[in-house]
Amino acid sequence: MIDLKLYDRLFGVGCHQLKFNGLFLQGTADIDGRDMAVIGTRDHAAIDGTIALQISAAILQVVSEDTVSGKSPRPIIFIADTQGQALSRHEELLGLNGYFAHVVRCVDLARRHNHRLLTIISGEAVSGGFLAYGMMSDCICALPDAQVRVMDLRAMSRVTKISLERLEDLAKASPVFAPGAENFWRMGGIHEIWTEQDNWPQRLIDALDKATNSDARAAIGLERGGRHMAAPIKSLVVNS
Repeated sequence: MIDLKLYDRLFGVGCHQLKFNGLFLQGTADIDGRDMAVIGTRDHAAIDGTIALQISAAILQVVSEDTVSGKSPRPIIFIADTQGQALSRHEELLGLNGYFAHVVRCVDLARRHNHRLLTIISGEAVSGGFLAYGMMSDCICALPDAQVRVMDLRAMSRVTKISLERLEDLAKASPVFAPGAENFWRMGGIHEIWTEQDNWPQRLIDALDKATNSDARAAIGLERGGRHMAAPIKSLVVNS
C-alpha cells in the first residue's frame, strides 16, 4: 500500500494522478487549474540504471506529448527522495555514469522546450542520484526534515585522506563541508525550505512562478554567506 499523504499534502486531495512502479513514480497534478507533470522517486531510492531510464523516459514522454498536442509546455515537478546512486559493482560495470548523463540530457531537453522545472526534496537527496535530475531544476525546494548531502563526512574523509575530526571542524565553519538542507540553502543550492505550517500547494505555485531558466545560485550563495568566491570568479570569467 502506497501512503499518499505526502502527495495529498503537496498537491491537494484528489488533485493528483500518480502511478508507482517500485520506487519510481510518475503522473500528473492539477493545482487551481494549473496542469503539471510529476516524476520522481520515493522511500530513499538508490538510483540504478533501471530507475535512471524510467526518469529519462518519463521526461521524454512529457516533452513529446506537449510538443505533439501543441499546448503550452507543462511544468515538470521532480520529487526527489534518493540515497544516491546504487552502490554496486554490477551497476558500475554497466556504466551507471552514462545512464546519469542521459538523465541530465533529458532534463536539458525539457528546459530547451520551455518546461519549467521544479524539484521538491521530500526525504533524502544524496550524491549522484540527486545531482542527475533533482539539482538540475530551475528551482529546488526542501520539505521539513529533508536530508541533503553530496557525501557523508566519513566517506569524504576516506577519499580526501583528511581526518574526520578535521572535516567536522571545517563543517562547523563552512557550509561547503557540512551536510543538511540548511547548509545547501546557504550555498544557494536550495532556493526554499518549507515548514509544516506552510500551505504547500500555494508555495509550489509561488515557486513555479519565480522559477527561471537562469542559474543564479552562485549569486544567491554569496548573498546568503555560504559561497564567497563562486560569484566573483564567475563574473571575472564571463567579463574577461
